[in-house]
Amino acid sequence: MTTLANFPGLLEAFFTDRLMRQRQASPHTIASYRDTFRLLLEFVSLRLKKAPSAFLLDDLDAPLIGAFLDHLERERGISARSRNVRLAAIHSFFKYAAFHQPAHSALIQRVLAMPSKRYDKSAIEFLSRSEIDALVAAADQQTWIGRRDRALLLLAVQSGLRVSELVGLRCQDVVLGNGAHVRCQGKGRKERCTPLRKETVTLLRAWLREQNGPPANPLFPNVRGGQLSRDAVEDLLAKHVRTASPALPFVETEARLATRASSHGGDGSPPARRGSFGDRSLARPRIRRDHADVSPRQLAAEGGSARQDCPLERPSGPLPPRRPPVGLPEEPLIMPGHAASDPPILGQSAIPPSIIRDPA
Repeated sequence: MTTLANFPGLLEAFFTDRLMRQRQASPHTIASYRDTFRLLLEFVSLRLKKAPSAFLLDDLDAPLIGAFLDHLERERGISARSRNVRLAAIHSFFKYAAFHQPAHSALIQRVLAMPSKRYDKSAIEFLSRSEIDALVAAADQQTWIGRRDRALLLLAVQSGLRVSELVGLRCQDVVLGNGAHVRCQGKGRKERCTPLRKETVTLLRAWLREQNGPPANPLFPNVRGGQLSRDAVEDLLAKHVRTASPALPFVETEARLATRASSHGGDGSPPARRGSFGDRSLARPRIRRDHADVSPRQLAAEGGSARQDCPLERPSGPLPPRRPPVGLPEEPLIMPGHAASDPPILGQSAIPPSIIRDPA
């Protein structure tokens, strides 16, 4: 392919052939890679005083790529996580270039050897039951927007959907019959099916009845009937956090509550995590052997636990005497084919001489 002989043709083929046709990357991935190379071309053009159409692959060496990443951190103020995202896009391009430009293998190898930057990972916190109730109740039920926000917040807390998955839901994605659940296509084209609790089913049923629109309509539309944006979800969350904060004196800051409300951990259901929406513990009370006749339900009704109400007492009497060690049998160990005067063979079973028969 003659278009791959220069850097602009190679970059165009990377987007059209590699990402779109071979990998079938999502629009979000393509947009992220596009922004990375737009910033890279702008930086290299200012550094080398050349137009992007005149770039060569030799111009993009490892020191220049490192200077570009440092520029993003200093001038644009990006975090180490965003820096690693930009580096991953550059690595993907150079992996593609390695198959079409073998003459530049040494340069490509040096770029691919650039490591990702390490950063401190903070622990993800979650809302308690009181915080969830206060946040969901902050939405005004007298307005259409308040009823939409309450249904959105309750579904987000119970299902753990990402923001992109939440705003992309359609009315047809919610099943409220037997085995009520919500379907969505998550990250990496993964189909997710999350069961719904009774209170969520009741609220969504009333919301769908109020919507009364086609199945393809957004489940949580904006005031113009279109799909909500990520900024709109962030704004409505911040608004309800400010409303719920006076009712929660133990909440330090509004930012903490907003961060915890928007946090989620993958595709798991929130009731399986600490401090989540579930109203009962997933761990069963442990019962002692000497109190096996006490059931967990009876202990819960009495307000106690199996560990506190059924302590394990050590025996107060003396310990039983130890058994004497088992010694060798008094009779000599005689194997077939050996005489009685031969020395015994250890490790074999003792055979009395009376059962040894002469082969003759």
